Amino acid sequence: MASSYAPFSAVFNGFAATKPNPPRNSSAFLAPSKNFSTETSNSRNLRNGVSLKSSSNHGFRFKSRNFSVYARAASEKTVHDFTVKDINGKDVSLSKFKGKPLLIVNVASKCGLTSSNYSELSHLYEKYKNQGFEILAFPCNQFGGQEPESNPDIKRFVCTRFKAEFPIFDKVDVNGPSTAPIYQFLKSKSGGFLGEFIKWNFEKFLVDKNGKVVERYPPTTSPFQIEKDIQKLLAA
Repeated sequence: MASSYAPFSAVFNGFAATKPNPPRNSSAFLAPSKNFSTETSNSRNLRNGVSLKSSSNHGFRFKSRNFSVYARAASEKTVHDFTVKDINGKDVSLSKFKGKPLLIVNVASKCGLTSSNYSELSHLYEKYKNQGFEILAFPCNQFGGQEPESNPDIKRFVCTRFKAEFPIFDKVDVNGPSTAPIYQFLKSKSGGFLGEFIKWNFEKFLVDKNGKVVERYPPTTSPFQIEKDIQKLLAA
């Protein structure tokens, strides 16, 4: 099927063909103006920012102090700013977990890591839940199709087989174009060698009492290996 879009080269050439001719005195475009030099010098002397000012009467000044406020506000977003759906389809504001360390995990029912991770997660939750520790589990079917069950079946499996009492949430995508917003945030706040993609089931994010991501662990890191880090956050 022929494309309905003109080739880029044709568009570009068309643009070039209609480009206005420069004035005869083209050297005017080569010499920097005195006003520009002065404005640049003044900008360098500003303590709290830069000055962006046009040569026309419609110029504007952009103060970085305001920019800093906006940038700081954006950077201060936390886990507590998100609302997710639980495994029963009800909205849950994660602000309810303020003041509590969190371990956020993408889980699956038919993975080789399932039994050990669910068992250890349940053990840690039982041990530290009265101190404020919470585990947030997000089922995901993106890795080998290892979480194919419906939400009711997932809930039944986790609660019956592993006696898990920690919150289980709605099945989500953790990679790709449909990535859940909470996972977009988690990944953006924890770079390193793990990069922008969740590698497999049972990757883990440790979040402090203020909702900030403080550590990220690969799927092969067992929950028991994280216990000391959990203790530090509880004591903080």
